[in-house]
Amino acid sequence: MEGEPSTSAREPIPLLAPVDGVPPVIVDAAALTAAAERLAAGTGPVAFDAERASGYRYSQRAYLVQIRRRGAGSLLIDPVPLGDLTVIQEAVGDAEWVLHAASQDLPCLAELGLRPALLFDTELAGRLLGYERVGLGMMVERVLGYGLEKGHSAADWSTRPLPEPWLRYAALDVELLVELRDALEAELIEQNKIEFARQEFAAIVAAPPREPRAEPWRRTSGIHRARSRRQLAAVRAMWTARDRMARTRDVAPGRVLPDSAIMDAVLNAPADTAALIRLPIFSGPRIRRTASTWLDALRSAAALPDDELPAPAGPSGDGLPPPNRWAERDPVAAARLARVRAKLSALAATHTMPVENLLEPALSRRIAWSPPDPLTESAVEETLRASGARAWQRELTRAALSSALVDPEPDPADDADDATPPAPERAGGRRAGRGGGAGGAGGADRTRSRGGRAGAGRSVRGAAGRATAGSPVGATSSDGGGASSVGAAPAGGGSTDPAASGGSAAKPSAASGPASGPTSGAPTAPAHDR
Repeated sequence: MEGEPSTSAREPIPLLAPVDGVPPVIVDAAALTAAAERLAAGTGPVAFDAERASGYRYSQRAYLVQIRRRGAGSLLIDPVPLGDLTVIQEAVGDAEWVLHAASQDLPCLAELGLRPALLFDTELAGRLLGYERVGLGMMVERVLGYGLEKGHSAADWSTRPLPEPWLRYAALDVELLVELRDALEAELIEQNKIEFARQEFAAIVAAPPREPRAEPWRRTSGIHRARSRRQLAAVRAMWTARDRMARTRDVAPGRVLPDSAIMDAVLNAPADTAALIRLPIFSGPRIRRTASTWLDALRSAAALPDDELPAPAGPSGDGLPPPNRWAERDPVAAARLARVRAKLSALAATHTMPVENLLEPALSRRIAWSPPDPLTESAVEETLRASGARAWQRELTRAALSSALVDPEPDPADDADDATPPAPERAGGRRAGRGGGAGGAGGADRTRSRGGRAGAGRSVRGAAGRATAGSPVGATSSDGGGASSVGAAPAGGGSTDPAASGGSAAKPSAASGPASGPTSGAPTAPAHDR
Protein backbone atom coordinates (compact mmCIF):
# COMPACT_ATOMS: atom_id res chain seq x y z
CA MET A 1 0.00 0.00 0.00
CA GLU A 2 1.07 3.54 -0.66
CA GLY A 3 2.60 5.03 2.45
CA GLU A 4 4.00 1.73 3.76
CA PRO A 5 7.77 2.25 4.12
CA SER A 6 10.36 -0.15 2.82
CA THR A 7 11.59 -0.92 6.34
CA SER A 8 8.59 -3.24 6.72
CA ALA A 9 10.45 -5.81 4.59
CA ARG A 10 13.37 -5.99 7.04
CA GLU A 11 13.54 -8.15 10.12
CA PRO A 12 12.86 -5.77 13.04
CA ILE A 13 15.64 -5.11 15.53
CA PRO A 14 14.37 -6.06 19.02
CA LEU A 15 14.32 -3.07 21.37
CA LEU A 16 14.78 -4.70 24.75
CA ALA A 17 15.71 -1.82 27.04
CA PRO A 18 15.79 2.00 27.02
CA VAL A 19 19.08 3.42 25.79
CA ASP A 20 19.69 5.12 29.15
CA GLY A 21 18.30 2.28 31.23
CA VAL A 22 15.00 2.20 33.14
CA PRO A 23 14.66 5.49 35.02
CA PRO A 24 13.59 5.48 38.68
CA VAL A 25 9.92 6.14 39.34
CA ILE A 26 9.28 9.67 40.60
CA VAL A 27 7.07 9.56 43.69
CA ASP A 28 7.82 12.76 45.68
CA ALA A 29 7.70 16.50 45.10
CA ALA A 30 11.47 17.06 45.24
CA ALA A 31 12.18 14.50 42.53
CA LEU A 32 9.31 15.92 40.46
CA THR A 33 10.76 19.44 40.63
CA ALA A 34 14.18 18.15 39.55
CA ALA A 35 12.58 16.28 36.65
CA ALA A 36 10.72 19.43 35.57
CA GLU A 37 14.00 21.33 35.46
CA ARG A 38 15.50 18.66 33.20
CA LEU A 39 12.51 18.87 30.88
CA ALA A 40 12.73 22.66 30.70
CA ALA A 41 16.40 22.39 29.69
CA GLY A 42 15.59 19.88 26.93
CA THR A 43 14.81 20.72 23.32
CA GLY A 44 12.22 19.85 20.71
CA PRO A 45 8.91 17.98 21.01
CA VAL A 46 7.98 16.12 24.20
CA ALA A 47 6.77 12.51 24.07
CA PHE A 48 3.96 11.64 26.52
CA ASP A 49 2.18 8.42 27.40
CA ALA A 50 0.01 7.24 30.27
CA GLU A 51 -0.88 3.84 31.67
CA ARG A 52 -4.35 3.23 33.10
CA ALA A 53 -5.90 0.16 34.70
CA SER A 54 -8.78 -0.35 32.29
CA GLY A 55 -10.47 -3.66 32.92
CA TYR A 56 -9.36 -3.60 36.54
CA ARG A 57 -10.47 -0.25 37.96
CA TYR A 58 -13.64 1.78 37.57
CA SER A 59 -11.80 5.07 37.14
CA GLN A 60 -9.81 5.94 34.04
CA ARG A 61 -7.14 7.79 35.96
CA ALA A 62 -3.47 7.54 35.04
CA TYR A 63 -1.39 5.23 37.22
CA LEU A 64 1.89 5.99 35.46
CA VAL A 65 2.97 8.89 33.23
CA GLN A 66 5.91 8.51 30.85
CA ILE A 67 7.71 11.53 29.34
CA ARG A 68 10.76 11.86 27.12
CA ARG A 69 12.53 14.84 25.55
CA ARG A 70 15.84 15.29 23.80
CA GLY A 71 18.41 16.48 26.30
CA ALA A 72 16.25 15.43 29.26
CA GLY A 73 15.95 11.67 28.81
CA SER A 74 12.96 9.63 29.94
CA LEU A 75 10.86 10.15 33.07
CA LEU A 76 8.51 7.75 34.84
CA ILE A 77 6.11 9.54 37.19
CA ASP A 78 3.74 7.90 39.67
CA PRO A 79 0.81 10.36 39.85
CA VAL A 80 -0.97 8.53 42.67
CA PRO A 81 1.05 10.05 45.54
CA LEU A 82 1.67 13.32 43.67
CA GLY A 83 -1.77 14.17 42.28
CA ASP A 84 -0.97 17.46 40.57
CA LEU A 85 1.66 17.65 37.80
CA THR A 86 1.32 21.28 36.77
CA VAL A 87 5.04 21.78 37.42
CA ILE A 88 5.61 19.54 34.38
CA GLN A 89 3.14 21.62 32.37
CA GLU A 90 5.08 24.77 33.22
CA ALA A 91 8.38 23.12 32.31
CA VAL A 92 7.34 22.07 28.79
CA GLY A 93 5.46 25.33 28.10
CA ASP A 94 4.20 25.54 24.51
CA ALA A 95 6.38 22.71 23.20
CA GLU A 96 4.68 20.23 20.89
CA TRP A 97 3.45 17.04 22.54
CA VAL A 98 3.79 13.70 20.76
CA LEU A 99 1.32 10.96 21.68
CA HIS A 100 0.05 7.79 20.06
CA ALA A 101 -3.79 7.75 19.93
CA ALA A 102 -3.90 10.98 21.89
CA SER A 103 -7.64 11.00 22.55
CA GLN A 104 -7.20 7.99 24.85
CA ASP A 105 -4.61 9.57 27.15
CA LEU A 106 -5.43 13.28 27.09
CA PRO A 107 -8.43 13.03 29.48
CA CYS A 108 -6.45 11.32 32.25
CA LEU A 109 -3.48 13.67 31.72
CA ALA A 110 -5.82 16.67 31.96
CA GLU A 111 -6.92 15.42 35.39
CA LEU A 112 -3.30 15.91 36.46
CA GLY A 113 -3.05 19.44 35.07
CA LEU A 114 -1.36 18.45 31.80
CA ARG A 115 -2.79 19.89 28.57
CA PRO A 116 -0.97 20.35 25.26
CA ALA A 117 -0.82 23.60 23.31
CA LEU A 118 0.42 21.78 20.18
CA LEU A 119 0.04 18.11 19.34
CA PHE A 120 1.32 15.45 16.97
CA ASP A 121 -0.64 12.17 17.10
CA THR A 122 1.38 9.37 15.52
CA GLU A 123 -1.61 7.01 15.35
CA LEU A 124 -3.77 9.54 13.53
CA ALA A 125 -0.88 10.43 11.22
CA GLY A 126 -0.66 6.75 10.27
CA ARG A 127 -4.36 6.70 9.41
CA LEU A 128 -4.08 9.77 7.21
CA LEU A 129 -1.11 8.16 5.46
CA GLY A 130 -3.12 5.03 4.72
CA TYR A 131 -1.38 2.58 7.05
CA GLU A 132 -3.43 -0.56 7.47
CA ARG A 133 -2.16 -1.25 11.00
CA VAL A 134 -1.60 1.72 13.26
CA GLY A 135 -0.74 0.18 16.63
CA LEU A 136 2.39 1.72 18.12
CA GLY A 137 4.45 -1.46 17.93
CA MET A 138 3.55 -2.09 14.29
CA MET A 139 4.26 1.49 13.26
CA VAL A 140 7.63 1.60 15.05
CA GLU A 141 8.51 -1.65 13.33
CA ARG A 142 7.42 -0.55 9.86
CA VAL A 143 8.72 3.00 9.98
CA LEU A 144 11.83 2.72 12.16
CA GLY A 145 12.66 -0.97 11.94
CA TYR A 146 12.55 -1.74 15.68
CA GLY A 147 10.45 -4.32 17.51
CA LEU A 148 8.86 -3.28 20.80
CA GLU A 149 7.99 -5.64 23.63
CA LYS A 150 4.26 -6.39 23.72
CA GLY A 151 3.80 -8.26 26.98
CA HIS A 152 2.40 -5.79 29.52
CA SER A 153 -0.03 -3.55 27.68
CA ALA A 154 -3.11 -4.98 29.43
CA ALA A 155 -1.56 -5.16 32.90
CA ASP A 156 -3.15 -3.81 36.06
CA TRP A 157 -1.15 -0.59 36.34
CA SER A 158 -2.69 0.19 39.72
CA THR A 159 -0.41 -2.53 41.13
CA ARG A 160 2.15 -1.27 43.64
CA PRO A 161 5.05 -1.59 43.50
CA LEU A 162 5.20 -1.81 39.73
CA PRO A 163 7.41 -4.70 38.57
CA GLU A 164 10.65 -3.78 36.81
CA PRO A 165 9.67 -5.48 33.50
CA TRP A 166 6.53 -3.32 33.40
CA LEU A 167 8.57 -0.17 33.98
CA ARG A 168 10.95 -1.16 31.19
CA TYR A 169 7.98 -1.68 28.87
CA ALA A 170 6.53 1.70 29.87
CA ALA A 171 9.80 3.55 29.26
CA LEU A 172 10.10 1.99 25.81
CA ASP A 173 6.67 3.36 24.91
CA VAL A 174 8.17 6.87 24.68
CA GLU A 175 11.69 5.88 23.65
CA LEU A 176 11.12 6.33 19.91
CA LEU A 177 7.96 8.45 19.76
CA VAL A 178 9.75 11.63 18.67
CA GLU A 179 11.75 9.74 16.02
CA LEU A 180 8.49 8.18 14.78
CA ARG A 181 6.91 11.62 14.68
CA ASP A 182 9.73 13.01 12.54
CA ALA A 183 9.52 10.16 10.04
CA LEU A 184 5.74 10.42 9.75
CA GLU A 185 5.88 14.17 9.29
CA ALA A 186 8.22 13.65 6.33
CA GLU A 187 5.73 11.19 4.81
CA LEU A 188 2.83 13.58 5.37
CA ILE A 189 4.74 16.30 3.55
CA GLU A 190 5.58 13.90 0.71
CA GLN A 191 1.91 12.92 0.31
CA ASN A 192 0.72 16.55 0.58
CA LYS A 193 -1.22 15.69 3.73
CA ILE A 194 0.68 17.71 6.32
CA GLU A 195 -2.05 20.37 6.43
CA PHE A 196 -4.68 17.66 6.88
CA ALA A 197 -2.76 16.38 9.88
CA ARG A 198 -2.21 19.80 11.42
CA GLN A 199 -5.92 20.57 11.29
CA GLU A 200 -6.78 17.20 12.83
CA PHE A 201 -4.25 17.63 15.62
CA ALA A 202 -5.57 21.12 16.38
CA ALA A 203 -9.12 19.74 16.54
CA ILE A 204 -8.06 17.20 19.16
CA VAL A 205 -6.45 19.90 21.29
CA ALA A 206 -9.51 22.17 21.04
CA ALA A 207 -12.12 19.46 21.64
CA PRO A 208 -14.23 19.85 24.79
CA PRO A 209 -14.56 16.92 27.20
CA ARG A 210 -16.77 14.21 25.80
CA GLU A 211 -20.34 14.19 27.02
CA PRO A 212 -21.39 11.00 28.84
CA ARG A 213 -23.72 8.65 27.02
CA ALA A 214 -27.41 9.28 27.57
CA GLU A 215 -28.27 5.64 28.34
CA PRO A 216 -25.02 3.71 28.84
CA TRP A 217 -26.87 0.64 30.11
CA ARG A 218 -28.03 -0.05 26.55
CA ARG A 219 -24.47 -1.10 25.73
CA THR A 220 -24.82 -4.21 27.90
CA SER A 221 -23.55 -7.13 25.88
CA GLY A 222 -26.42 -9.40 24.82
CA ILE A 223 -29.13 -6.79 25.42
CA HIS A 224 -30.66 -7.70 22.04
CA ARG A 225 -32.01 -10.80 23.78
CA ALA A 226 -34.32 -8.64 25.89
CA ARG A 227 -37.64 -8.87 24.05
CA SER A 228 -39.85 -6.59 26.09
CA ARG A 229 -39.73 -3.17 27.70
CA ARG A 230 -40.08 -4.87 31.09
CA GLN A 231 -36.93 -6.88 30.41
CA LEU A 232 -35.13 -3.74 29.27
CA ALA A 233 -36.10 -2.13 32.57
CA ALA A 234 -34.57 -5.10 34.39
CA VAL A 235 -31.34 -4.72 32.43
CA ARG A 236 -31.28 -1.03 33.32
CA ALA A 237 -31.89 -1.72 37.01
CA MET A 238 -29.18 -4.37 37.27
CA TRP A 239 -26.70 -2.28 35.25
CA THR A 240 -27.33 0.71 37.54
CA ALA A 241 -26.88 -1.37 40.69
CA ARG A 242 -23.64 -2.82 39.32
CA ASP A 243 -22.34 0.60 38.29
CA ARG A 244 -23.02 2.02 41.75
CA MET A 245 -21.18 -0.87 43.39
CA ALA A 246 -18.25 -0.68 40.94
CA ARG A 247 -17.85 3.06 41.44
CA THR A 248 -17.83 2.69 45.22
CA ARG A 249 -15.23 -0.07 45.11
CA ASP A 250 -13.23 1.44 42.19
CA VAL A 251 -13.45 -1.89 40.40
CA ALA A 252 -14.20 -2.40 36.72
CA PRO A 253 -17.94 -3.16 36.38
CA GLY A 254 -17.30 -6.42 34.56
CA ARG A 255 -15.37 -7.67 37.58
CA VAL A 256 -18.33 -6.94 39.85
CA LEU A 257 -20.80 -8.79 37.62
CA PRO A 258 -20.30 -9.76 33.97
CA ASP A 259 -22.83 -8.68 31.36
CA SER A 260 -23.67 -12.31 30.69
CA ALA A 261 -24.85 -12.68 34.29
CA ILE A 262 -27.10 -9.62 33.98
CA MET A 263 -28.74 -11.07 30.89
CA ASP A 264 -29.13 -14.52 32.48
CA ALA A 265 -30.93 -12.99 35.44
CA VAL A 266 -33.16 -10.82 33.27
CA LEU A 267 -34.20 -13.65 30.96
CA ASN A 268 -34.74 -16.21 33.75
CA ALA A 269 -36.52 -13.75 36.10
CA PRO A 270 -35.76 -15.64 39.34
CA ALA A 271 -38.50 -15.25 41.91
CA ASP A 272 -36.28 -15.44 44.99
CA THR A 273 -32.67 -15.62 46.12
CA ALA A 274 -32.59 -19.42 45.91
CA ALA A 275 -33.60 -19.29 42.23
CA LEU A 276 -31.07 -16.54 41.53
CA ILE A 277 -28.08 -18.37 42.97
CA ARG A 278 -28.93 -21.44 40.94
CA LEU A 279 -27.91 -19.49 37.85
CA PRO A 280 -24.32 -20.36 36.85
CA ILE A 281 -22.42 -17.16 37.65
CA PHE A 282 -24.51 -16.25 40.69
CA SER A 283 -23.65 -19.58 42.33
CA GLY A 284 -20.05 -18.48 42.93
CA PRO A 285 -19.23 -17.53 46.53
CA ARG A 286 -18.15 -13.96 45.72
CA ILE A 287 -21.30 -13.00 43.80
CA ARG A 288 -23.61 -14.96 46.14
CA ARG A 289 -22.75 -12.44 48.86
CA THR A 290 -24.37 -9.67 46.77
CA ALA A 291 -27.39 -11.71 45.66
CA SER A 292 -29.84 -9.47 47.50
CA THR A 293 -28.60 -6.45 45.52
CA TRP A 294 -29.37 -8.08 42.19
CA LEU A 295 -32.70 -9.48 43.32
CA ASP A 296 -33.78 -6.06 44.60
CA ALA A 297 -32.88 -4.57 41.20
CA LEU A 298 -35.00 -7.16 39.38
CA ARG A 299 -37.94 -6.58 41.72
CA SER A 300 -37.76 -2.81 41.31
CA ALA A 301 -37.99 -3.22 37.53
CA ALA A 302 -40.91 -5.63 37.85
CA ALA A 303 -42.80 -3.09 39.98
CA LEU A 304 -42.44 -0.16 37.58
CA PRO A 305 -45.63 1.22 36.02
CA ASP A 306 -45.82 0.87 32.26
CA ASP A 307 -45.25 4.56 31.62
CA GLU A 308 -41.84 4.38 33.33
CA LEU A 309 -40.52 1.50 31.24
CA PRO A 310 -37.72 2.36 28.80
CA ALA A 311 -38.42 2.70 25.09
CA PRO A 312 -37.58 -0.31 22.91
CA ALA A 313 -34.73 1.62 21.31
CA GLY A 314 -32.57 4.29 22.85
CA PRO A 315 -31.83 7.69 21.37
CA SER A 316 -29.20 7.69 18.67
CA GLY A 317 -26.32 10.07 19.03
CA ASP A 318 -27.49 12.23 16.14
CA GLY A 319 -31.24 11.98 16.70
CA LEU A 320 -31.76 10.05 13.46
CA PRO A 321 -33.20 6.57 12.98
CA PRO A 322 -30.67 3.75 12.62
CA PRO A 323 -29.48 3.50 9.00
CA ASN A 324 -31.01 0.03 8.64
CA ARG A 325 -34.44 1.59 9.22
CA TRP A 326 -34.07 4.38 6.69
CA ALA A 327 -35.55 2.39 3.80
CA GLU A 328 -38.89 1.98 5.56
CA ARG A 329 -38.89 5.44 7.12
CA ASP A 330 -37.73 7.38 4.06
CA PRO A 331 -36.53 5.43 1.02
CA VAL A 332 -35.52 8.67 -0.72
CA ALA A 333 -33.12 9.47 2.12
CA ALA A 334 -31.91 5.85 2.16
CA ALA A 335 -30.98 6.07 -1.52
CA ARG A 336 -29.39 9.45 -0.86
CA LEU A 337 -27.25 7.99 1.95
CA ALA A 338 -26.15 5.17 -0.34
CA ARG A 339 -24.96 7.69 -2.93
CA VAL A 340 -23.18 9.75 -0.26
CA ARG A 341 -21.38 6.69 1.06
CA ALA A 342 -20.37 5.58 -2.41
CA LYS A 343 -18.90 9.01 -3.21
CA LEU A 344 -17.03 9.22 0.09
CA SER A 345 -15.67 5.70 -0.27
CA ALA A 346 -14.31 6.54 -3.71
CA LEU A 347 -12.73 9.74 -2.39
CA ALA A 348 -11.17 7.93 0.55
CA ALA A 349 -9.66 5.38 -1.81
CA THR A 350 -8.26 8.14 -4.00
CA HIS A 351 -6.61 9.83 -1.04
CA THR A 352 -5.54 6.56 0.63
CA MET A 353 -7.18 6.95 4.00
CA PRO A 354 -10.09 5.41 5.95
CA VAL A 355 -13.43 6.92 4.97
CA GLU A 356 -14.21 7.80 8.60
CA ASN A 357 -11.16 10.07 8.66
CA LEU A 358 -12.27 11.74 5.46
CA LEU A 359 -15.65 12.59 7.02
CA GLU A 360 -17.23 11.41 10.25
CA PRO A 361 -20.04 8.89 9.61
CA ALA A 362 -22.51 10.75 11.84
CA LEU A 363 -22.04 13.89 9.77
CA SER A 364 -22.58 12.09 6.46
CA ARG A 365 -25.77 10.53 7.87
CA ARG A 366 -27.09 13.86 9.06
CA ILE A 367 -26.51 15.67 5.78
CA ALA A 368 -28.03 12.76 3.82
CA TRP A 369 -31.14 12.76 5.98
CA SER A 370 -31.64 16.52 5.79
CA PRO A 371 -29.68 18.18 2.96
CA PRO A 372 -29.37 21.96 2.93
CA ASP A 373 -32.00 23.91 1.04
CA PRO A 374 -31.22 25.34 -1.44
CA LEU A 375 -28.84 22.55 -2.34
CA THR A 376 -25.70 24.37 -3.46
CA GLU A 377 -22.05 23.57 -3.00
CA SER A 378 -21.59 26.58 -0.76
CA ALA A 379 -24.58 25.51 1.37
CA VAL A 380 -23.11 22.01 1.71
CA GLU A 381 -19.78 23.47 2.81
CA GLU A 382 -21.48 25.68 5.39
CA THR A 383 -23.38 22.68 6.76
CA LEU A 384 -20.13 20.76 7.06
CA ARG A 385 -18.41 23.69 8.75
CA ALA A 386 -21.23 24.14 11.26
CA SER A 387 -21.01 20.44 12.10
CA GLY A 388 -17.29 20.59 12.87
CA ALA A 389 -15.72 19.33 9.64
CA ARG A 390 -12.22 20.69 9.19
CA ALA A 391 -11.32 22.90 6.22
CA TRP A 392 -9.45 20.12 4.42
CA GLN A 393 -12.44 17.78 4.78
CA ARG A 394 -14.82 20.41 3.43
CA GLU A 395 -12.56 21.11 0.46
CA LEU A 396 -12.25 17.44 -0.49
CA THR A 397 -15.88 16.42 -0.02
CA ARG A 398 -18.15 19.38 -0.80
CA ALA A 399 -18.40 18.81 -4.57
CA ALA A 400 -18.92 15.05 -4.25
CA LEU A 401 -21.54 15.51 -1.55
CA SER A 402 -23.35 18.19 -3.53
CA SER A 403 -23.80 15.84 -6.46
CA ALA A 404 -24.69 12.85 -4.29
CA LEU A 405 -27.39 14.76 -2.43
CA VAL A 406 -29.35 15.63 -5.58
CA ASP A 407 -32.32 13.32 -5.84
CA PRO A 408 -32.74 12.02 -9.39
CA GLU A 409 -35.68 12.92 -11.57
CA PRO A 410 -38.48 10.32 -11.55
CA ASP A 411 -37.72 7.47 -13.93
CA PRO A 412 -40.13 7.34 -16.88
CA ALA A 413 -40.07 3.57 -16.51
CA ASP A 414 -41.94 3.96 -13.25
CA ASP A 415 -44.72 5.83 -15.01
CA ALA A 416 -44.85 3.11 -17.65
CA ASP A 417 -45.16 0.50 -14.92
CA ASP A 418 -47.96 2.40 -13.24
CA ALA A 419 -49.93 3.25 -16.37
CA THR A 420 -53.00 1.22 -17.40
CA PRO A 421 -52.86 0.23 -21.07
CA PRO A 422 -55.67 1.87 -23.09
CA ALA A 423 -58.06 -1.02 -23.58
CA PRO A 424 -60.98 0.21 -25.73
CA GLU A 425 -63.25 -2.48 -24.42
CA ARG A 426 -66.89 -1.74 -23.90
CA ALA A 427 -68.71 -3.05 -20.92
CA GLY A 428 -72.40 -2.44 -20.87
CA GLY A 429 -72.14 0.27 -23.51
CA ARG A 430 -69.55 2.28 -21.49
CA ARG A 431 -65.84 2.69 -22.34
CA ALA A 432 -63.66 1.51 -19.48
CA GLY A 433 -60.99 4.17 -19.28
CA ARG A 434 -58.18 4.99 -16.92
CA GLY A 435 -59.60 6.93 -14.02
CA GLY A 436 -63.13 6.70 -15.38
CA GLY A 437 -65.05 5.85 -12.26
CA ALA A 438 -64.55 3.84 -9.10
CA GLY A 439 -63.85 0.67 -10.97
CA GLY A 440 -61.41 2.23 -13.45
CA ALA A 441 -57.91 0.82 -13.35
CA GLY A 442 -55.37 3.28 -12.07
CA GLY A 443 -58.05 5.54 -10.69
CA ALA A 444 -56.01 6.65 -7.71
CA ASP A 445 -53.69 9.56 -8.36
CA ARG A 446 -50.00 8.75 -7.98
CA THR A 447 -48.10 11.52 -6.34
CA ARG A 448 -44.39 12.20 -6.77
CA SER A 449 -42.30 14.99 -5.42
CA ARG A 450 -38.57 15.39 -5.98
CA GLY A 451 -36.50 15.37 -2.82
CA GLY A 452 -39.41 15.16 -0.38
CA ARG A 453 -40.27 12.50 2.17
CA ALA A 454 -41.58 9.40 0.49
CA GLY A 455 -44.96 7.91 1.27
CA ALA A 456 -45.69 4.23 1.56
CA GLY A 457 -45.04 2.31 -1.61
CA ARG A 458 -43.08 5.09 -3.25
CA SER A 459 -40.34 3.96 -5.56
CA VAL A 460 -37.16 5.84 -6.33
CA ARG A 461 -34.41 5.05 -8.79
CA GLY A 462 -31.11 6.70 -7.99
CA ALA A 463 -27.42 6.43 -8.54
CA ALA A 464 -27.23 3.78 -5.83
CA GLY A 465 -29.91 1.63 -7.42
CA ARG A 466 -33.63 1.36 -7.11
CA ALA A 467 -35.14 1.49 -3.65
CA THR A 468 -38.70 0.97 -2.53
CA ALA A 469 -40.36 1.32 0.83
CA GLY A 470 -39.53 -1.78 2.80
CA SER A 471 -36.62 -2.72 0.53
CA PRO A 472 -33.30 -3.58 2.19
CA VAL A 473 -31.50 -0.38 1.23
CA GLY A 474 -29.34 0.40 4.22
CA ALA A 475 -30.37 -2.78 5.98
CA THR A 476 -26.86 -4.15 6.28
CA SER A 477 -25.05 -0.89 6.70
CA SER A 478 -22.81 0.06 9.57
CA ASP A 479 -21.26 3.42 10.05
CA GLY A 480 -17.81 2.25 10.95
CA GLY A 481 -16.41 3.00 7.53
CA GLY A 482 -16.87 3.07 3.81
CA ALA A 483 -16.44 -0.63 3.30
CA SER A 484 -19.85 -1.17 4.80
CA SER A 485 -21.51 1.57 2.79
CA VAL A 486 -24.89 0.71 1.37
CA GLY A 487 -24.67 0.43 -2.36
CA ALA A 488 -21.06 1.57 -2.24
CA ALA A 489 -17.92 -0.06 -3.42
CA PRO A 490 -15.53 -0.87 -0.56
CA ALA A 491 -13.13 1.87 0.37
CA GLY A 492 -9.75 1.38 -1.12
CA GLY A 493 -7.94 3.24 1.59
CA GLY A 494 -6.31 1.60 4.54
CA SER A 495 -8.61 -0.23 6.84
CA THR A 496 -8.62 0.83 10.43
CA ASP A 497 -7.37 -1.04 13.44
CA PRO A 498 -10.31 -2.54 15.32
CA ALA A 499 -12.32 -0.87 17.93
CA ALA A 500 -13.75 1.71 18.00
CA SER A 501 -13.86 1.23 18.51
CA GLY A 502 -11.81 -1.09 18.64
CA GLY A 503 -8.03 -1.63 18.49
CA SER A 504 -6.55 -4.63 20.05
CA ALA A 505 -7.31 -5.33 23.63
CA ALA A 506 -3.69 -4.60 24.29
CA LYS A 507 -4.24 -1.01 25.32
CA PRO A 508 -7.85 -0.69 26.48
CA SER A 509 -9.67 2.54 25.94
CA ALA A 510 -11.75 4.40 28.50
CA ALA A 511 -14.87 2.68 29.76
CA SER A 512 -17.03 4.93 27.70
CA GLY A 513 -15.08 3.98 24.61
CA PRO A 514 -14.07 6.46 21.94
CA ALA A 515 -16.47 6.13 19.88
CA SER A 516 -16.81 7.12 16.71
CA GLY A 517 -16.25 10.59 17.88
CA PRO A 518 -18.26 13.74 18.44
CA THR A 519 -19.32 15.37 15.21
CA SER A 520 -18.40 18.85 16.35
CA GLY A 521 -15.25 17.99 18.23
CA ALA A 522 -12.02 16.19 17.71
CA PRO A 523 -11.59 13.07 15.60
CA THR A 524 -11.53 9.98 17.72
CA ALA A 525 -9.23 7.04 17.36
CA PRO A 526 -9.77 3.41 18.27
CA ALA A 527 -7.73 1.91 21.05
CA HIS A 528 -4.14 1.37 20.08
CA ASP A 529 -1.88 -1.57 20.72
CA ARG A 530 1.80 -2.26 20.87
